[in-house]
Amino acid sequence: MELVQRAIYDEFIRQLKPGRVLLLLGARRVGKTHLLKKITASFPLEETLILNGEDQQTIDSLQERSVANLTSLLGQAKYLVIDEAQQIPDIGLKLKLLVDELPDVHVVVTGSSMFEMNNKLGVPLVGRLHVIQLFPLAQLELMPYENSIQRAANLEKRLLFGSYPELEHLLGTSDKIDYLEGLVSSYLLKDILVYEGIKKADKIIDLLRLIALQIGHEVSIDELAKNLKGISRNTIESYLDLLTKVFIIYPIRGFSRNLRKEISKSNRWYFYDNGIRNALIRNYNPLSMRSDAGQLWENYLMSERMKVNHYLKRRVNSYFWRTYDQQEIDLVEEKAEELFAYEFKWNKNTTRIPAAWRKTYTDSTFELIHKGNYLPFVLAEEK
Repeated sequence: MELVQRAIYDEFIRQLKPGRVLLLLGARRVGKTHLLKKITASFPLEETLILNGEDQQTIDSLQERSVANLTSLLGQAKYLVIDEAQQIPDIGLKLKLLVDELPDVHVVVTGSSMFEMNNKLGVPLVGRLHVIQLFPLAQLELMPYENSIQRAANLEKRLLFGSYPELEHLLGTSDKIDYLEGLVSSYLLKDILVYEGIKKADKIIDLLRLIALQIGHEVSIDELAKNLKGISRNTIESYLDLLTKVFIIYPIRGFSRNLRKEISKSNRWYFYDNGIRNALIRNYNPLSMRSDAGQLWENYLMSERMKVNHYLKRRVNSYFWRTYDQQEIDLVEEKAEELFAYEFKWNKNTTRIPAAWRKTYTDSTFELIHKGNYLPFVLAEEK
């Protein structure tokens, strides 16, 4: 497959302005560097300085926080790009100095950790920072490169192996598995294990595996702590927060408008990418051989909907809904006080609207999403 045009490309160009910092956020290997290369290819070569925050020479060259040092480093450059900027000490203060004193420079930085970038850039650059987030490939981005036959063939592959860009160039199953397992062991945990108090990867992996087995169900922090012996409830909550900020998993809250039987205090957790989920539990069997096909389908639909909502700037609140007597809906979107309910089934079948939902939220809509009609849903095409 040719290099995919990313959904944020036009916004990125539009937001690239002098006197401010443009931050590109996303998990490792989602394509931030490739996107930057494509964008910077149009910049005048002599006016572009590209640095890597994980390179010691870059760290050393930015060690001195002074206008003279920044001026010397930039030379004739009008475009400064710093990849993985969170690795550079005091990067926020240094960039603040740069945009204050050298306002003609366009500054782009990337980061793979919301935790680090919030701490290092958020306060120093208030009012002068614009954030754009990049995810694994979305079906929205893949549409121009697939016909309907290819799309149907690729759907199961993405449920199993996910949507990281480099997977599109790997043809063999073994190569895809090697890539995903390398991604989990070498990259995704890299930003987590640098934090103080997290010494071993095995507890993080064990936590993620427990989450992976509970897709579509409320996750009890107390139960997680019980299964992860020696890890307190507070530590579990801290780990979940970190895993969210490095873009591995994200929570969905329960929906309630004070109906007594509704569950609203627990979260359900989803992975940004199916391939990462399957790599953690080391299960790459085809859907016909799996007992968790429904969970894979739900995680895929939730992540695709999250991506398209973000890229198209659809301002919606997302929830699950369940009552204590086991009536439930997979996804409820709240948009301008309107409610849209969705139930997910891999195979098309008849699903009734839960009676409590129908009775309580009479003005809401309800739709069953299955493999025969899912495309408008993941593209957010309004009916």
